[in-house]
Amino acid sequence: METCEVLIVGGGPAGSSCARQLGQAGLDVIIMDRAVFPRDKVCAGWITPQVIADLDMDVADYRRGRTFQPITGFRTGLIGGPGETETVYTDPVSFGIRRCEFDHYLLQRSGARLRCDSEVSSIRRDGVQWVVNDSVRAAVLVGAGGHFCPVARWLNPAIEGAPLVVAQEVEFRLEPEEAASLTTAPGTAELSFCRDLKGYGWCFRKEHYINVGLGRLDRHSLPKASAEFVAFLRARRKVPAGRAWRWRGHAYLVAEPPRRRALGAGVMLVGDAAGLAYSQSGEGIRPAIESGLLAASTIVEAKGRYTFERLAPYEQRLRERFRVPPVPRLLARTILPSLAPTLAPWVLDRPWLVRNLLLDRWFLRAREPALAA
Repeated sequence: METCEVLIVGGGPAGSSCARQLGQAGLDVIIMDRAVFPRDKVCAGWITPQVIADLDMDVADYRRGRTFQPITGFRTGLIGGPGETETVYTDPVSFGIRRCEFDHYLLQRSGARLRCDSEVSSIRRDGVQWVVNDSVRAAVLVGAGGHFCPVARWLNPAIEGAPLVVAQEVEFRLEPEEAASLTTAPGTAELSFCRDLKGYGWCFRKEHYINVGLGRLDRHSLPKASAEFVAFLRARRKVPAGRAWRWRGHAYLVAEPPRRRALGAGVMLVGDAAGLAYSQSGEGIRPAIESGLLAASTIVEAKGRYTFERLAPYEQRLRERFRVPPVPRLLARTILPSLAPTLAPWVLDRPWLVRNLLLDRWFLRAREPALAA
């Protein structure tokens, strides 16, 4: 049986970020994931300058042989609406990446021992140790395997009423003649909102690739909303008219009550496993990375004593970093839904509101400094 100080289940941005910081502190870490990297991971995939700072990322090194698309503008509007509001920035406010490349890069530089192609089949507690698959023994278990993470299911057998986003996405390489015929442009991300404000679609070109997706809080209406969105995109030549594709689906919780329990004696959840996606945008890469770093700091501070009390600061740090104030939460759940048909066109037609509220505050979180700061 292998042994380690920390076993991380899930090799995405949350798990690899946590592993790297733990390794830099001298802890022995194993990452276990059911996938073989680089994996086929579909995601709109944009990261902000704060993420680059959190990761201490060498951009020049990263972009060699990988997609790295500076974003300097947005187009926002309603699905089926008559027009769009264009917002232009003088400097890049975000960067488009492909998750298959980004996740592999972070995993390789994590420094952890990797056990890929290894699905978790059993988790048990043996005294103060964890035993996974009867093959790995660890003092600390970190769940970083996304919404369906087995560690999250072990720690939270059932949770009812949590806001769940369901999404469909596709990403493919554009042929040169296809790219030349489109009205979308690299460097400008397009956001199209559903009229009830319960979801939005995106169309995003990043260098030679295009990513299209739609997410909603109402899973039953997702197929119809996705079909309407694709028809809207094709009518405006934002995607190739003749290209057929197959949607890839996924789900994740947003950081609103009731939330998953993220902590127990010797066990922690990070990223989508803890349900930390931003409630306004559904974006999960930055919360995943920052929660992974917060978990690593807490583990290091525990100095080998991984009781619930010694790890408890992690919960407080999550609340402080990802809490949703009660007033915005009340607005989102009660007032906005009733006003959505009237309010949405008015808001999306106001350039100042689009830039300062929708983009800077909600999507880019531009006013929130990096965790590293």
